[in-house]
Amino acid sequence: MNIKCLIVDDEPLAVKLIEKHISQIDTLEVVATCNSAIKAFEILNTQKIDLMFLDIKMPHITGIDFLKTLKNPPKTIFTTAYRDYAIESYDLDVIDYLLKPITFERFFRAIDRFLRDSTPNNTATLQNSSHQILPNSDIYIKSGNKYFKLNPTSILYIESLKDYIKIHTDDDRRIVSKYKISDIEKVLAPYQFIRVHRSYIINLNKVTSFTTHEIEINSTEIPIGASYKDNVILHLPLK
Repeated sequence: MNIKCLIVDDEPLAVKLIEKHISQIDTLEVVATCNSAIKAFEILNTQKIDLMFLDIKMPHITGIDFLKTLKNPPKTIFTTAYRDYAIESYDLDVIDYLLKPITFERFFRAIDRFLRDSTPNNTATLQNSSHQILPNSDIYIKSGNKYFKLNPTSILYIESLKDYIKIHTDDDRRIVSKYKISDIEKVLAPYQFIRVHRSYIINLNKVTSFTTHEIEINSTEIPIGASYKDNVILHLPLK
């Protein structure tokens, strides 16, 4: 299910920037935006909001004072151009305090914190500019200027293309990402993936047939490298 987000900010450019950041993470969805705490109050009373991005300096009532009035506020990330309110904001148990202009990298860290805070017993994280592991074992892979959500069980195999990797999935997606195959190997190791060649990592659960020299996944034949054969033997009944 998507995380339903509300953006409360009286600066249109700030709203657009947060919307742009949100659009790059599949599980986030903007359900409403508004420019005042009064309108935000109306939205919170009529719609389910999981995460609120709240500016501090706004007309009529500040974001901090507004948050204090809410009996059951959603998880909140403050977005502001002012450092002065940081200490006071953390007394309100907010997820994070983002200073404008908000970079995507900083935004992404705040979302990771939100997800870890929401599901503390089911989260693993690995900070990297290209991917992130988030709750429910989903992996976020950056391709171009977007992050794509993948569940490891949907991955057939991964192919190395020099400085890039190509991820092949069971729904016929081909996701190319600037990432080292040796690093993604470490990430996927707990999910029944093994390196079978310097250029290939496979999902053991997707193997359809094999010989001592190659593994077949669906109709794709993947070679077994000589230096990887001993490890492959430990995972497949090769003789």
